[in-house]
Amino acid sequence: MPIREKDGLKEWQRREPAKQYAIWAGWMLGGMLFVWCWALISENTIWEFLYDADEQAASLIGRMIPPDWSITGSLMMPLWDTINIATVGTALGILIAFPLAFLAARNTTPHASLRAVALAIIVSSRSINALIWAMLLVTIVGPGIFAGMLAIALRSIGFVGKLLYEAIEEIHPTPVEAITATGASGPQVLAYSVWPQILPAFAGISVYRWDINIREATTLGLVGAGGIGLQMNAAINNLAWAQVATVFVLIFATVVLSEWVSAKVRHAVL
Repeated sequence: MPIREKDGLKEWQRREPAKQYAIWAGWMLGGMLFVWCWALISENTIWEFLYDADEQAASLIGRMIPPDWSITGSLMMPLWDTINIATVGTALGILIAFPLAFLAARNTTPHASLRAVALAIIVSSRSINALIWAMLLVTIVGPGIFAGMLAIALRSIGFVGKLLYEAIEEIHPTPVEAITATGASGPQVLAYSVWPQILPAFAGISVYRWDINIREATTLGLVGAGGIGLQMNAAINNLAWAQVATVFVLIFATVVLSEWVSAKVRHAVL
């Protein structure tokens, strides 16, 4: 039942029958959709494999312990490649997303058609996972870290562009009006009234996306896009589970380090 305030006091109100029936119908449709999805998943699942899943998991973990630390030295360069893929890819994505955000924001776009194009690019970027981008780019430009950088960049455009244009639309209009009243040009208005207001959001979004890209870059090697994922894929194919465990540990350490660095940067900027 909805609540309304009258004379400072909360008062219960009974919903209209039509609205109540609509809510019940919505819950019923949601329940039917859940049951249908569960039946579809069950039909395409081989449940017999789950009967000894605990034993298989225990056996796999047993083969991964202890990790094979002898390969640690050979993993340093692929790990460095992974960090470079994430860093350069993030920078390239930000470079492209920055002007797109101004074109997509209602209060800074020069024309509605340009806003529609910018939004289409942002949505397209966000709709495709970095691993899918990497698969496509490996086919186009060949395997290696260049394909990985481009995949990270294309994925980052949508993320950074969406959050940044929303931050631009939420700026306070008073500084913009004040700078405009002085006769400032469009670029001057952006530089002295819009940019100072979105700078904290821009810094936070950029660092946060870099932190995410460190994680995503570790898996791009599975499709040939360079980085430590190549070594992990090779170890899995060779059933060298102790080496897989070593790769996992290095990836975990890298992710923890990137989380610490991004937290320090956000704290310093914000």
